[in-house]
Amino acid sequence: MSISSEAEKIASFNNLELIANQIVEGFISGMHKSPFHGFSAEFAEHKLYNVGESTRHIDWKLFAKTDRLYTKCFEEETNMRCHIIIDNSASMHYPILKKDQKFYESKIGFSVLAAAVLMSLLKKQRDAVGLSVFSDRYEYYAPEKGSDRHHRMILNSMEQLLQNSKSKNKTDTVTYLHQIAQKIHRRSMIVLFTDMFQEEEEEKLFAALQHLKHNKHKVVLFHVIDKETEVQFDFANSPKKFIDVESGEQVSLYAANVKEEYEKQLATYFKRLSLVCAQNQIKYIPVAVSDNFEKIMLTYLAEKQNFG
Repeated sequence: MSISSEAEKIASFNNLELIANQIVEGFISGMHKSPFHGFSAEFAEHKLYNVGESTRHIDWKLFAKTDRLYTKCFEEETNMRCHIIIDNSASMHYPILKKDQKFYESKIGFSVLAAAVLMSLLKKQRDAVGLSVFSDRYEYYAPEKGSDRHHRMILNSMEQLLQNSKSKNKTDTVTYLHQIAQKIHRRSMIVLFTDMFQEEEEEKLFAALQHLKHNKHKVVLFHVIDKETEVQFDFANSPKKFIDVESGEQVSLYAANVKEEYEKQLATYFKRLSLVCAQNQIKYIPVAVSDNFEKIMLTYLAEKQNFG
């Protein structure tokens, strides 16, 4: 499922909520009867009203047509708490977008729009949402709430991440994942958007991910990548200068000379990360900025089904 051409015309961060809602509505309309009970507030069927029951869900329009009292039977709903975490380090602001590219074609833009899409789903299901943003500092925190005002506040904060697109911040994933874990006291679904580029030792990073699981939280890790350059290492066969956007370290080389070894080491790291997540019952989902958002929504719905 791709964003419609109409949505693309208005694809700027000022329309974040509108674009997210259009993506969600397109996803819902494209589904037949959802297997995910509680997916929306739409009622599944009617049943005759029994004396003594609450009158809250009586369908008065149907009463006017039939002169009989029916109540709406809603799909099962689970009031859930979801805390979204976004990595806002410099590496997440890659690739640097050209003028004709949409904001969601960078890792930070994709993550922000994906988070807004999840918020639209959460709002439809009347679930509470919170947000944490980190880089080399804890940039933003909002606890889990469900009000319209709270949603608007979080959306505004995410729009600011896109406005400040020239981030030079390094990543201190370990420190701030531990701090975020300590802030979330009530059982929640924790959704993390990060490219997993960090200088910390892997063991410390994995320990921080494990910490997110305390208090029986359900954790989903969306590993955000630019598939063309970061995975396939697809560069023209000419001398290139590669600059680490966080450390400033530079190296000049022919991409073709290191492509095979690069891909080998990257695949090894991805496999190790996936294994550690599986061992700790963390849902690990690689996503590319060229992907649509269906995988994000289906993952959320499936994990919510298993949240109880």
